[in-house]
Amino acid sequence: MPSLRNCCLLSAFAVALCLTPGLRAQKLPSPDSVALDTLGLMSAFPPAPAQRVDLNNSYKYPQLRWTMQHLRELVPTHNIRRGNAPIAPLPVLGKSIGSFAFDDDKGKPTTIDEWFKSAFVDALVVLHKGNIVYERYDNQMKPWTQHMLFSVTKSFTGLMAAQLVHEGKIDPDALVIKYIPELAASAWGDMKVREVMDMTGGVRFREIYTDPSTEIFGYSWASGMLPRPPGYQGKTNIYDFLTTLVKEGEHGAGFVYRTVHSEVLGWIVSRVTHKHWADLMSENLWQKLGMEEDAYVMVDSVGTPLQGAGLNATARDLARFGEMLRRGGEFNGQRIFDKAVLDDTFVKGGDREKFKAGAMPFRAGYSYRNQWWILHNADGAYEASGIHGQMIHVNPAAEMVVVKLASHPVAGAGFTHAMTLRVWAALAQALRQ
Repeated sequence: MPSLRNCCLLSAFAVALCLTPGLRAQKLPSPDSVALDTLGLMSAFPPAPAQRVDLNNSYKYPQLRWTMQHLRELVPTHNIRRGNAPIAPLPVLGKSIGSFAFDDDKGKPTTIDEWFKSAFVDALVVLHKGNIVYERYDNQMKPWTQHMLFSVTKSFTGLMAAQLVHEGKIDPDALVIKYIPELAASAWGDMKVREVMDMTGGVRFREIYTDPSTEIFGYSWASGMLPRPPGYQGKTNIYDFLTTLVKEGEHGAGFVYRTVHSEVLGWIVSRVTHKHWADLMSENLWQKLGMEEDAYVMVDSVGTPLQGAGLNATARDLARFGEMLRRGGEFNGQRIFDKAVLDDTFVKGGDREKFKAGAMPFRAGYSYRNQWWILHNADGAYEASGIHGQMIHVNPAAEMVVVKLASHPVAGAGFTHAMTLRVWAALAQALRQ
């Protein structure tokens, strides 16, 4: 059985935290007790042993709260340049919605400000019609701080792939091996690209955190997320690891969330464009959108970006990205995505019946399309989501974009999702008023 340290290391990159059942039964720590100002992590020169964060404890809690804002100090990364273009302005309006009152998921009255503190939020930016109507930072987070996004990364990969499909550069009905012949003997050997984009392809990828024989350990060792055990003889980069995964189940039968699909999709994007994922992000998004800060992505030992979990960016720049989506693919005087791509993703959405196979009751009624979560609610909302509380939420009807960056003790979205939906509804109501 792996150590508790290894179990917690994996939590930062997996769908659910290995300690989630215990945390559900326990009272969470108060946010102030695990605030970086209280902990003093990495604050002295040099830091005392008790305050040090390194690869051995960086995904433990509360050290994770420091890691979320400092990943590039621990692992190799690839920069995503904003370029030299002028910063696209985000006008600030004087609306006061922090005191807006609503009932929480237990029926008790609360406010936006109270929820912000209780939810271990590091940054929250709310746009209404392109204007900042709420912006708050905590836990040493600053407007210029890049924050770990985890699976929000997938949604960037998915839209880049969808745009290439629209341009005729990727055939969604083709087999994956048309673009990545290296995967011929793997689960993707007879899988279609569309089944990768919507995560309906059958692949054996188990995430059992007490069993190092399951594939999540191999993925983490290969990518460099987890220190390799003594005598390790396995794969040492992401793409080599993907070739070892085998088929399980019927392709196209139902949605099952698997990070490895995002890595395959990113591989296809880079193979078709002949460009590194980070360079595509810079050229097609960061430079065109007039971002304030560079972003960056974690890479493995041969420079492969973690295209399903490795992106780090600021809250304001993510708000610009969300506003571009809300405006149908245009922002800062430039067309970023064709509107047909966004309509296919966010209006059409995925197959809601197939989504039920994913066993996510807290997302009842959702679908998954091009690596985005589609709510199918009255406001036409959609979102990108990452563990420990990362989210870009777009509500077209309310003309609202929300970016939440957090370092919640529980990784899995199911723990906080009901309350998060109430907050988004309260924000939309406040803006409509």
